[in-house]
Amino acid sequence: MFIFNNIFLKYKSNYNINLYIKGNIMDKIYYGVAYYREYLPVERLDEDIKLMLDAGVNYVRIAESTWSTYEPQEGHFDFSSILIVLDKMHKHKIDVIIGTPTYAIPAWLAKKYPDVMAVTPNGRNKYGHRQKMDITHPVYLFYSERIIRNLMVAVASHPAVIGFQIDNETKYYDSCGDNVQIEFVKYLKKKFNGDLNKLNECYGLDYWSNRVDTWEDFPSVIGTINASLGCEFQKFQRKLVTNFLQWQANIVKEYTLPRQFITHNFDFEWRTWSYGVNAEVNHFDSSKAVDITGVDIYHPSQDQLTGIEIAFAGDIARSTKKKNYLVLETEAQAFKNWTPYPGQLKLQAYSHIASGAALIGYWHWHSIHNSFETYWKGLLSHDLRPNPVYYEACTIGSELKKLSPHILSLTKRNKVVFIVSNECLSAIDWHPYKGHQFDRNFLHQYNDVFRLYYDTLYKMNIEVDILPIDDNSIFEYDLLIVPLLYTASNEQLEKLNQYVAKGGNVIYSFKSGFSDEYMKVRTKIQPGIISEACGVTYQLFVEPNDVNLMSDVLDFNECDCKIHDWMELLEPFDQTTILANYDHPYWGKYAAITCNDYGKGRAIYVGCSISSSILHKIYQYILQKPRLSDLKSSHHFPLIIKNAINSQNQKLRFYFNYSEKPIHVFFDEKKGKDLLNDTIVKHNDKLCLQDWGVLIIALDDN
Repeated sequence: MFIFNNIFLKYKSNYNINLYIKGNIMDKIYYGVAYYREYLPVERLDEDIKLMLDAGVNYVRIAESTWSTYEPQEGHFDFSSILIVLDKMHKHKIDVIIGTPTYAIPAWLAKKYPDVMAVTPNGRNKYGHRQKMDITHPVYLFYSERIIRNLMVAVASHPAVIGFQIDNETKYYDSCGDNVQIEFVKYLKKKFNGDLNKLNECYGLDYWSNRVDTWEDFPSVIGTINASLGCEFQKFQRKLVTNFLQWQANIVKEYTLPRQFITHNFDFEWRTWSYGVNAEVNHFDSSKAVDITGVDIYHPSQDQLTGIEIAFAGDIARSTKKKNYLVLETEAQAFKNWTPYPGQLKLQAYSHIASGAALIGYWHWHSIHNSFETYWKGLLSHDLRPNPVYYEACTIGSELKKLSPHILSLTKRNKVVFIVSNECLSAIDWHPYKGHQFDRNFLHQYNDVFRLYYDTLYKMNIEVDILPIDDNSIFEYDLLIVPLLYTASNEQLEKLNQYVAKGGNVIYSFKSGFSDEYMKVRTKIQPGIISEACGVTYQLFVEPNDVNLMSDVLDFNECDCKIHDWMELLEPFDQTTILANYDHPYWGKYAAITCNDYGKGRAIYVGCSISSSILHKIYQYILQKPRLSDLKSSHHFPLIIKNAINSQNQKLRFYFNYSEKPIHVFFDEKKGKDLLNDTIVKHNDKLCLQDWGVLIIALDDN
């Protein structure tokens, strides 16, 4: 948009995004909390700091939620509340991350300029809830820039400040008002070089007289029935988020010192906890605006704690910049069904670190006594006194202080990568594989398949990275897992064929390769371009009705063989191996799952919606192949094992018990040191993990 671009050009600088690393900001594992002194019903800063120090807290995150406190009336600024916290924290050697307070606007701004509230498909938003503004509106941007600049002048040079968080869990908030529509048309003009005929052809706008023959007649896309145009609009909306974060980062960079970093706390699809890929922001594109990626990770606890959300969200965060990341928010107590069992808080903390987290921050320090999040509890309960969860945090803080030299700056050397796509997520929203395509009241089914494929592999103790399809480093991996690649360009699919031909292994789910980058279905027999590597085609797909899978190759005993929602009637090439057929009187002649050798590699195509137990068998099959056999583990969930390499190039192995029952495992390396217990471990020693327990072994290869 012109506003972002003009501001970007005006404030562009030569800031070196690696300075915070050179300045050794991350010289320890950061362990801390979000702290809202403004929310507390009583003054207790000194008491809170004492409790923080006892808990090993070495940083706090402040300021991102309270614009109205710092600018109570237009143009009247008061940052005394922040400065008091900064002075006190610095005195006690607790570092501070400052958040820009732009995600929750003050009442006076909405009252004076009601147009800053976003227009959505449901009309203009009402003031009250956070994140209801239009992040592209000139008035909102003007006042946001002003509060940011005044804040930075007040705090940037303070010795307590190690970094800045720009905004908070930014998304496009369904903004689709007239100003956004105008900018979308400009975006399309640029994309198609002003060629409306090309646009009409690519998006199929002749259908139902949706064709546009002059740019002046371009209609609002709020009511569009054209999935191609609708998905392009969502892609454009995600770019608004990327532009907005870059715009904020450019302002903040004018004031930062070499020792300070810029981050942002990305979140994920929300199903009352972090569930999957976010539909409203491209994590990979938007993370380019910051020095180090931050994320907010929430998950079920108690008997439902699995560590899967910690792992997949961490894998995405680590993969965005291929380095360590910050967990700027995760739960301490939170809801009544999330209050952790004894040992779970510690298990969760080391699970974050094993995935590559360099910082763990609880949302939040104290429970709030009124308003919307009253019962989303912090590390301290409403009585503001130490409690069992707090005391466990004290243990964690003490251990992290001791272990930081060993577990800092961890790297991973994974051989498996998931390919994910915001565009495919949007496409499946428009053309879901279950339910009716005109029923918009469904969750993102793309994430259902992503989580099925991810969760099954996680429970087999195989670690992964997660990347977009255009990242050329995918050629460095031995196995690609590609869920629901519904929309992709010819070049992208040919690239995947080339990957297989050069010796790679790939697993596609159903509905892959179906349409081009404009969501226009290919006229080539499905699955289109990838059929060459997959060795299979199909013309028909149906909704299964009491259909099961059967196999002469895979052992389906004790598996859930029933399929649901979607099945493609696959016709394999002569040389293609049929891994499974449909058990059905009419569809039984068709294949359901196939594997094909292509060049030096192989491609598995799964033509139906399957259970985790069937997918487990497919993974076992592919892991028997050369280059992959060393990935196999004899251990499975609830025992989770993660590997990493620390800054001294020493291999670490993390053992996690995600269950209430003790687990025993034999140490299969030559020698190591149990870092938590400070004991030597030898080959074939029996390791005991108590309920919800964790062990960290530094391996000794000598």
